[in-house]
Amino acid sequence: MFQELFSPSVQHSLDLAGIFVFAISGALLAVRKNFDVFGMAVLAEVTGLGGGLIRDLIIGAVPPAAFTDLGYFTMPLVATVLVFFLHPHVERIQGAVNVFDAAGLGLFCVTGTVKAHEYGLGLTASAALGLATAAGGGVLRDVLANEVPSLLRWDRDLYAVPAIVGATMVVVCIRFDALNGLTSVLAVVTAFVLRLLAMRFHWRAPRAYNRRSTAAEEPPGPKI
Repeated sequence: MFQELFSPSVQHSLDLAGIFVFAISGALLAVRKNFDVFGMAVLAEVTGLGGGLIRDLIIGAVPPAAFTDLGYFTMPLVATVLVFFLHPHVERIQGAVNVFDAAGLGLFCVTGTVKAHEYGLGLTASAALGLATAAGGGVLRDVLANEVPSLLRWDRDLYAVPAIVGATMVVVCIRFDALNGLTSVLAVVTAFVLRLLAMRFHWRAPRAYNRRSTAAEEPPGPKI
């Protein structure tokens, strides 16, 4: 596992970094929706912690880590303050934020899968919760902001697929007793690189074969 490669303090720092960049995306969406500072904080908290909360509640890891570690709970508030005062500048470095968001996606899909398996779930269920850990906060963010979740929109670059690939690599390694620090990091990097490539080349999942819907297609919105 990660313990073989990183110390607990480094693991904790990586978690906080992932939560922070996810929370920034939530706070930025709140700004675009003209929410007040409380709304910004809510979206930041939900985006940063939502995936982990879903996972912990399903596997019975209660109280969830978000409520037992003050750093996890306060990091989205730090992101809220940053965006509240500096959102024009943060918007200008959205590309860098997206890169860190991709890194958080890769990290959380792997750690979520590992934790779910450690709590006794099967391989398929563990991979599903790895995806939920990585993407659940973004889905909750969009629902609260009255948006179609980016995860479900055809006009968004692939997001779930890189997380699924990372989680699948983890469960395959578990199946063949090959999960260790090196293979865990390889899964993180694979999901991270796939997400970067999807953003760079605008890879998108196919829509229904021979689609005949006459519904108007939504124009691409701002990337979150």
